[in-house]
Amino acid sequence: CLHRRLAVAILFFTPILLAMTRPRMVVWFRSDLRLHDNPLIAQCLAHKGDKEVLPCYIFDTRVFGPTTKFGNAKTGAYRSKFITESVSDLRHRLRAIGSDLLVGIGKPEEILPQLLQARVPDEGGRGATSTLLLSQQHVTSEELRVDQAVRQALPAGTALLKTIPSGSLYSRDELPYRIDLADMPDGFTPFRNKVESKCSIPSPLPPPPKGSLPLPRADTLPKPSATLGFDLLPSEEALGLAPGALRAEADRRGVLPFKGGETAALARLQHYLWDADCLKDYFETRNGMLGPDYSSKFAPWLAQGCLSPRMVAAECARYEVERVKNKSTYWLVFELVWRDFFRWYCEKQGDAVFKLKGPIGLSRPWFDDAELLQRWKEGRTGVPLVDANMRELAATGFMSNRGRQNVASYLALDLGMDWRQGADHFESLLIDYEPTANWGNWVAAAGLTGGRLNRFNIVKQSNDYDKEGEYIRHWIPELAKVPAPLVHEPWKLSRADMQKYGVQIGLDYPLPPKSRFAGAADYYEGGGDTGGRGKGRGGRGEGG
Repeated sequence: CLHRRLAVAILFFTPILLAMTRPRMVVWFRSDLRLHDNPLIAQCLAHKGDKEVLPCYIFDTRVFGPTTKFGNAKTGAYRSKFITESVSDLRHRLRAIGSDLLVGIGKPEEILPQLLQARVPDEGGRGATSTLLLSQQHVTSEELRVDQAVRQALPAGTALLKTIPSGSLYSRDELPYRIDLADMPDGFTPFRNKVESKCSIPSPLPPPPKGSLPLPRADTLPKPSATLGFDLLPSEEALGLAPGALRAEADRRGVLPFKGGETAALARLQHYLWDADCLKDYFETRNGMLGPDYSSKFAPWLAQGCLSPRMVAAECARYEVERVKNKSTYWLVFELVWRDFFRWYCEKQGDAVFKLKGPIGLSRPWFDDAELLQRWKEGRTGVPLVDANMRELAATGFMSNRGRQNVASYLALDLGMDWRQGADHFESLLIDYEPTANWGNWVAAAGLTGGRLNRFNIVKQSNDYDKEGEYIRHWIPELAKVPAPLVHEPWKLSRADMQKYGVQIGLDYPLPPKSRFAGAADYYEGGGDTGGRGKGRGGRGEGG
């Protein structure tokens, strides 16, 4: 009888004893949906003793589903689909090495406490074990508020949330600035010059080997439910999307049928650098707007963390050794430095980058015109380069970097409208949305970061970067028969021209509104450069 009771006791307490000797690490994936060069994974691998590792991803219902104060879906269908594909791919890759991905739908501060390891009180009434919760470090306020909510939700003394820098080109710890970044310059060029001379780009971390991320036992985890499980992916309804949105085919007019996930990201890297050998010509082609290979198109995968910028830099360095080293091979890495700049600029400035007056606190009259804002969103302003880009964004969730600079300048400076309306619209639609790159670029385009105000001459830009009008005609069928250079300024068409080219300006295609930019000639009426030659200030780090 005594032996039987002892056997029962051993069976009962064995799971607890095992839990006590196997510390749990919960890897909370966010915008770092990859296994290669992932510091969170490296932290797990650095623990040489026995352990259990629980990878998870949470579709935060404050991010997926709600409408912003400007009336846009916070995360639209294009990015929702891309992220869902990325999460599915991450799960597949984890399973290939003997692990898995637990997916939740809800608020992280409500789900993550359910994943903690069971505590066993010691003689002093304190817990004998704890759970280490690992997460990517963020710098913007919404994400930081989530971090704080999670910390407050964790039972005292039972778990620790540790945030780790991830996704930058350079190491935050090696920046040649004060810890609070107070002495970091607000302009890109001095920042770039200093980090390039003082810092080195770390080599990417290797992916985890098979069997290196042992999962917790199933009986120590919550039971599968409609909002939590290893086989769970959200429905369109759960993400606030229309039926079929997650299965929709990509628009054939788009530059690329972007598919989410580390697998697709690495395939794109292989294609662009090695298979198609495009890197050697990047500097000359990067401002294109039509076709898949005028630029790298890495931006969506970089934004969701499916691709590490350090992996891109390492591959560029290898390309320079094995193929060729030139201005193009440098310039692609140069573009990655823009991403770092905006990340740390936004960390330095805090919520000022989201405020109407911007970091410099400049008061300016902004016009409120709902009808004109809607025309801008739909690509019906009457300015062809703006309209073509806005139609591409609406149809695909993507826009070239050159296009982004022009449409932002047009909304904020020519139409004089609240620039945050544009930033919020981009946040909703862009596949490659990332808060610091998006809002940093927009507040710079509005001229609220200091330095020279840079208003783009849209007509000149159109002639420079779409000389024959192919891109415009691709997205604006109303102008399909209008030749260059008239296609860039269709308001100049005579009655005979309109009859010849089969379009009535003002009827089939709108006339543009007059520019509200103070003191500038209205180039829609034949004026020239209107201040700022549009060489690219405040417009990189996206769309590449």
